[in-house]
Amino acid sequence: MKYKRTRNESPERQALREIMAGYIKYNPVKNVKDISAMMSEMMSVILKGTLDSELDEELGYSKYDYRNKDTHNSRNGHSKKIMHTSYGDIEIDIPRDRNGSYEPQAIKNIRIPLHKTWKKRSYICIQRG
Repeated sequence: MKYKRTRNESPERQALREIMAGYIKYNPVKNVKDISAMMSEMMSVILKGTLDSELDEELGYSKYDYRNKDTHNSRNGHSKKIMHTSYGDIEIDIPRDRNGSYEPQAIKNIRIPLHKTWKKRSYICIQRG
């Protein structure tokens, strides 16, 4: 179904609206839970594309484009992470490189210092007796 572009709507937004209309056609929305699941799926697809693009930028060539490869570093699979969002838990695949130098900027790892974790656990142990 082709939608007519509304006033002040960018071509990108129109394309997004058409994609969503196609998705909803095959996955009808019946309740709020369906909307949440759809948003979670969209977030997952967007994050995967963003992370893959970041790695392309870091390595200097796109996936399967070995002719333009001008580095000794290359892709080395993915690691699975679970991201907790307001739409629920989303499992995402974070791409890796062989040298281990790639740090995703779209999703920065949140690391809790060990001493804070230990302090929290010891406090719970003391509290319980």
